[in-house]
Amino acid sequence: MDTSPAPLLLLALGFCCPGIYGQKLEMKVRSPKDIGQLRVGQRLELECHTDRSHGASWIRQDSSGTLHFIAFINSMSRLTFEEGQRTSTRFEASKDSTIYRLAVTSFTPRDQGSYFCVMNLNQMLHFSPGQRAFLPATTVLAPSTPGPTTQGGTTEEPNLTTADPDSRMQEDLDSFCLFFLWLPSAGLCLLLLQLLATTIVLHQHKVAPTPSRCTSGLKPQPCP
Repeated sequence: MDTSPAPLLLLALGFCCPGIYGQKLEMKVRSPKDIGQLRVGQRLELECHTDRSHGASWIRQDSSGTLHFIAFINSMSRLTFEEGQRTSTRFEASKDSTIYRLAVTSFTPRDQGSYFCVMNLNQMLHFSPGQRAFLPATTVLAPSTPGPTTQGGTTEEPNLTTADPDSRMQEDLDSFCLFFLWLPSAGLCLLLLQLLATTIVLHQHKVAPTPSRCTSGLKPQPCP
């Protein structure tokens, strides 16, 4: 049996520096027909239909572009909600074959946003199309804004610049992807490097020469 550490070294490098190999994944979210007429306190149920049973996460993107983790359902239907909790008073989640379900038990204004189903397949995150869930808009009189002020003959316009929600969403997606991609790889890489170090030590111990001794009678004697 070959005890050379080279095969383990190649394996460790392969896992420490993984490539991204895409694989087609069908995902779509189904929602109730009256989702455009949501009311406070209403139960909202969503379904994510896929062609895999590897486990999936539900996340919500609010109106500012920030992503919020809701729940993770693994391949054995075990649930993990925000902050590592096994249960939630606001959400319910379940899995039926390749269908992942999420229910908002009592819809509130803070639950508004776009809901996504996310799967990690071959170290690549796959996002379903977003499902928007908002309360009906209400007519509110806009407060009057002061006009431009004049100082010393110079007109100053009020600053109306706002943050770009698309850039905020991209930053959140990047952080979300890095967490899912590199956390498992880092743990596996560390384990393989430990195995590599152990193999090198055992290999060196095996090839080290040992002094031979000859026996003459009852006492060992050095060989001529």
